[in-house]
Amino acid sequence: MDLSFSADELAFRDEVRAFFDTHLTPEFRRAGALLTSVYADPHVARAWQGVLHKQGWVAPGWPKEYGGCGWTTAQSMIFSEGRARAAAPPISPMVGMIGPVLIHYGTDEQKAFFLPKTLSGEIYWAQGYSEPDSGSDLASLRMRADDAGDDFICNGVKTWSTYAHASNWIFCLVRTSSDGRPQQGITFLLIDMTSPGVDVRPIISLTGEHIQNAIYFTDVRVPKANVVGAIGNGWTVAKHLLEFERSGDVGAPMLSKLLGDTLRAARTAPNGEGGMVADDRLIAMKLAELQIAVESFEMLERRILLSTTRNPAEPSMLKVLFTELSQRITELTLEAASAYALPFQPHATAAGGAVPGHRPPNDGFVAGEPWQAVAPLKYFNDRAASIYGGSNEIQRNIMARLL
Repeated sequence: MDLSFSADELAFRDEVRAFFDTHLTPEFRRAGALLTSVYADPHVARAWQGVLHKQGWVAPGWPKEYGGCGWTTAQSMIFSEGRARAAAPPISPMVGMIGPVLIHYGTDEQKAFFLPKTLSGEIYWAQGYSEPDSGSDLASLRMRADDAGDDFICNGVKTWSTYAHASNWIFCLVRTSSDGRPQQGITFLLIDMTSPGVDVRPIISLTGEHIQNAIYFTDVRVPKANVVGAIGNGWTVAKHLLEFERSGDVGAPMLSKLLGDTLRAARTAPNGEGGMVADDRLIAMKLAELQIAVESFEMLERRILLSTTRNPAEPSMLKVLFTELSQRITELTLEAASAYALPFQPHATAAGGAVPGHRPPNDGFVAGEPWQAVAPLKYFNDRAASIYGGSNEIQRNIMARLL
């Protein structure tokens, strides 16, 4: 298999690079460079999505007839590489998750209403899968949607919902039946977050950020017209969405960018002057091992994504490899930074969320380089990478069944 790019694809790469060079303002560049999460702050993500929307580049994976780019897999890879290279802030990953679900399972009315507003950013989505007692065992969820004629009456709790406090719509898995296997009674439902009875409560993370939320639904009335797919067929719809959550973006460019930041910091930090020691042989060896691993992952990802045939276990495999490599890189960054990673300075980052109650020093003091502020926060955020999108233990079970 030829994994190199054609002349037309290389010309497209030049177009992508020129776009980022032209449209990334200093504010956008700072938000991308200091990011510690897979999400940017909602106001940054929405503003950058507006720029992409004018260009028609919000949804690389959507068909053109629905407002997507209609790109080939190679073009999508090139765009992801260009975004990582430029350190552009991400838009909400929900765009790449809910869009394909609505395109595949949605009614004509749902597509006409939700897809354009999702592209423009007028609708900002939250995800309602996990519950206090239903995480990896998602089929055990208990949020109920009881039949009320043309509507459902919803009661229950969803948790770990990213940016629900900034979202105006949420897609939820709800239980519409308790008969048969647990998976058979689940329905995929779209809920307006402004509906009476929806109560969003913050979950403050170890880093002090408000990114996650618990959502309480009390007698929330939702039209049955908001069911995606058939009632009771939500498990199938959810699995379709999770394929895009696990492999909706090209991962190698993000890993290369993350490792590159660590390499540059190690090489340029003054020896003993507040940074990683460039001539530490153990750190150098670990960096080299990770560089080999990232380049190997890139070739594997390219081979899988450019192949004309797909194994259903491949999204799980890529998810496990990507998240665990990312964690290894952030672990090494923290190890190499040593004591200089200890200062907690959230005001020096664009960590993805506000830090309630934090008051930065009047002089805006930041010790050393920006990476010293990012390193501990990125490390903490990355601990969740092997859990969200289906835990890596579950992914290994899937691979064991399918390979």
